[in-house]
Amino acid sequence: MKVLVPVKRVVDANVKVRVNTDTQQVDTANLKMAINPFCEIAVEEAVRLKESGKAQEVVVVSIGAKAVQEQLRTALALGADRAIHVETDDELVPLSIAKILHAVQEKEQAELVILGKQSIDGDNNQTGQMLAALGKMPQATFASEVLLEGNELTVTREVDGGLQTLTLPLPAVITSDLRLNEPRYAKLPNIMKAKRKPLEVVSPDSLEVSLKQHQKILSVTPPAKRSAGVIVKSVDELIAKLKNEAKVI
Repeated sequence: MKVLVPVKRVVDANVKVRVNTDTQQVDTANLKMAINPFCEIAVEEAVRLKESGKAQEVVVVSIGAKAVQEQLRTALALGADRAIHVETDDELVPLSIAKILHAVQEKEQAELVILGKQSIDGDNNQTGQMLAALGKMPQATFASEVLLEGNELTVTREVDGGLQTLTLPLPAVITSDLRLNEPRYAKLPNIMKAKRKPLEVVSPDSLEVSLKQHQKILSVTPPAKRSAGVIVKSVDELIAKLKNEAKVI
């Protein structure tokens, strides 16, 4: 079985972002970039399936400028077998990304696609669902446990009311939640081996994907700063402030 894992290049989760007032975009100059944390969880799950003998090959794919090859090499160091870079300098919306991934999946004929449930930059939580719809594949989102037996997946997913268990035939799409697993660290020997693993560069045109501008970002603004808290000396004073100043009771 072949597993396809899309990964996205994002600003490292531990870095404080700032807005470039000239471009009305997040300023990424001189910032540390990394694999989107949910995508990293997806890579780990695919590698575990391979290590357990239930998958034969793990292919990672990323869409973007040449710089995303850094994150693809990281995914290869984590255990993926080969990588595909769909090179484009355009800022793509989730539907366009899903169309490209659908074309890659059809080309690779992967039986399982595992994505992060969302990226920490856009937070759209749309690509996996759109990919499943385009490919007419069953899907299980927000997965916290994945079991593969033969050609059937059993997925435990996190929902508002607790946990839901689904069974899906292959091929299928899974989006990973935070509690699915804990990604490993790339070891130095694996980082060196990753430099020799195959990385194919293709273009959206070569995949015969026609892209349109579905939406446009008008502006990006940082969140408003929170005002400092107030320490009160008694419960009566707290109630008075909630009633007279905050007016919530």
